[in-house]
Amino acid sequence: MHGTMHLAGGTVTPPSRVVIGVDEAGRGPLAGPVVAAAVVLSKPRPAGLDDSKKLTAPRRAVLEEQIKRRCRWAVGVVGPDEIDRLNIFGATMLAMTLAVQALCEQIRGEQIAAEVDEVLIDGNLTPHGRRPEWCWPARPIVGGDAIEPCISAASIIAKEHRDRIMREAALAHPHYGWERNAGYGTPEHLAALRAHGPTPLHRRSFAPVAQLLLL
Repeated sequence: MHGTMHLAGGTVTPPSRVVIGVDEAGRGPLAGPVVAAAVVLSKPRPAGLDDSKKLTAPRRAVLEEQIKRRCRWAVGVVGPDEIDRLNIFGATMLAMTLAVQALCEQIRGEQIAAEVDEVLIDGNLTPHGRRPEWCWPARPIVGGDAIEPCISAASIIAKEHRDRIMREAALAHPHYGWERNAGYGTPEHLAALRAHGPTPLHRRSFAPVAQLLLL
């Protein structure tokens, strides 16, 4: 299994039930990784959690700091090579699995709880039956990032983590505007792709990149 896991978190009161929220960022871009986050909320949870796309950048930054300081969290990152090998759906399922694995290792290591009661995942599908490593009860929730606070927290962690990766990548590849478009196929990004060609961070299986490679 490829990809990377990152985990951390602040002091948290042992919960009576362990419910993990999971969301991803980066399914649609032409460049960069797909990132999934898994979060167990603290009690009381940070106030004002919502779908990361509905929050302003300053508000997301504040909430990210609160979640990281007060809650348990982890992320899974799957890069462009794996996205091209697995396809974006398979890579997303892998990123979610990596994130939950990392979070469960952290929880077990701190003896917060032995078992996960449920993993709530934004969307209509879960890695259950799609990744052999997945071994937790999972429930998909369409629009969950707006209605389930633990999924909202995961959406914030995933988006902020991925945006930082793309800002750092923009320093090495300045033509594509990744610090502004996060790798999405904006007119600026597409024009730079035509002018300069794809980088190692571009997803070669995605149509706009694949078409350039055929020219």
